[in-house]
Formats: sequence, structure tokens, C-alpha cells
Amino acid sequence: MLDALEIVTTVVVGLMVGVEFAVAFVMNPIFKALPDDASQMAQSHGGRMLGAAMPVWYIGSLVLSAVWAVAGRHHDGVGLVVTAAGLLVLSVVMSLLLLVPINNRNKTWTPETRPADWKEQIDRWNRYHYVRVAVIIAAFTLLVAALA
Repeated sequence: MLDALEIVTTVVVGLMVGVEFAVAFVMNPIFKALPDDASQMAQSHGGRMLGAAMPVWYIGSLVLSAVWAVAGRHHDGVGLVVTAAGLLVLSVVMSLLLLVPINNRNKTWTPETRPADWKEQIDRWNRYHYVRVAVIIAAFTLLVAALA
């Protein structure tokens, strides 16, 4: 049973990392290259779509990691899993304090209602997102190492 939990957790976190990596290094550069109205509308749509899915994914990843840490507390690698779970906690806290407030504003904007500093706000979100991606990559790496 622990083996299945380890695999499911690693796959769920790995897929989350892949999506967030693609947002940071594929989708957002594409959006930024579009004309302003299209760029802003793409950012808003992405914010609405991923803003609905990612909280469940982040919390689910954290819960799975915590369950793994408890269930595997007497096994080798539990320290790596606990550290990974700590990093996932950090990613959730970063999301709530830094990224979600910007995203909540962004997802309501239209070309007619966006603020004058919308590009600066998107750039700030992207900078925070790069750090969050690094944090979840580190968590994923620790989970993979715990499997070995």
C-alpha cells in the first residue's frame, strides 16, 4: 500500500510541476508576445481556468506528501518526504500571499477595465511564479530521491 501511495504522490506532484513549468516557460512567453488586448485576455482566461484547478492540485499534493510522511515514518527517506512536504507548504503559502491576490484581480480584467499597471502586475506574478516553480521542483526532486 505504501508503494502505491509513493507512486501516486510522485506522479501527482510531477504532473503539477510539469503544468507550472509549462505556464512559466511556454505559455506566459507566448502570451507576452501577443498584442496587448490578446495578451491580457489570454492571461485573464488562464487565470480563471488554472485558478480553479491549481488550488486542488497544490493542496492534494501536500496532503498526499503528508500522508506518505506519516505512513512511511519508519522507512528510509522519510526525511526527504517531510522536507518535500515542507516545501509544498511553502508553495501554498506563497500562492495565497503573493500570487492569488494578483490572479484574483487579473482574472476579472478586460481590455476596457484593466488598470494602467496591468503589465507590471503580470510581471510581478511571473517573478513570484518562477520562485514557486523552483520550490515545487525541489519538492518533486526530494520525493523522487525518497523513492530511490
